[in-house]
Amino acid sequence: MTEPWYLKQSELGRAFQHFYVTCKEKTFLDKKTAELMKLALACVLRCPHCTENHIKASMVAGATKQEVAEALLIAAVEGAGSQLYWQKEVFEKYFNEADQEGKNGQGCRDH
Repeated sequence: MTEPWYLKQSELGRAFQHFYVTCKEKTFLDKKTAELMKLALACVLRCPHCTENHIKASMVAGATKQEVAEALLIAAVEGAGSQLYWQKEVFEKYFNEADQEGKNGQGCRDH
């Protein structure tokens, strides 16, 4: 894989590249586990190119088809769960306010 052009444009790009290489090569996690984690993150972040690359890399690192599928399913459930809990606060804020207004005789303001 060639180095992206923007990494060569600044000291920050070179520092990022060093960070990337360090995370890829010098880790306490075995390669298969690290690739399955990267795969799950790529899936949640909805990057099709990264997802495909990490599926291939995880299989090269020894992951089975079932392990790849499970990593993707875990990513999906975590993605869905985070959305539900993120929305919960807004939902409860507005519906609790609407419930209180209804008790005070103000009713719904949509009409």
